[in-house]
Amino acid sequence: MTIAHLRTYTINKGMMDSWLSSFGKLIPLMAEHGIKVESTWVNEEKTQFIWIRSYGDDVANIEKAEAGFYGSEYWLANVDAIRSHLSHREIVQLESV
Repeated sequence: MTIAHLRTYTINKGMMDSWLSSFGKLIPLMAEHGIKVESTWVNEEKTQFIWIRSYGDDVANIEKAEAGFYGSEYWLANVDAIRSHLSHREIVQLESV
C-alpha cells in the first residue's frame, strides 16, 4: 500500500510560469524529506496545477516527512513567495489498492 496526496492548486492569474519554476526547486527538497513527487499536470486553461505526492506505506510517514520539509531552512525562507502563487489548495489523501 502507498499513501499519497492528490493535490490541486489554483494558481493566481499570470503566475503559472513562475509557479512551475518555484515548484521545480521544491522537488529535490521534498525528496530529501521522504516526499516523492509522482506526477504533475497543468489543466488546459493553465489555471490549475495538479500533482500527486507519496509518502511510502505508512500514514505516520506523512507527519514526519511534512515536518522535515516545512521546517527546512529553504522552505521557511521562501514560504511567502511560494504560497503567493496560490489562490486555493485542495488536498485528497489516497491509498493504493
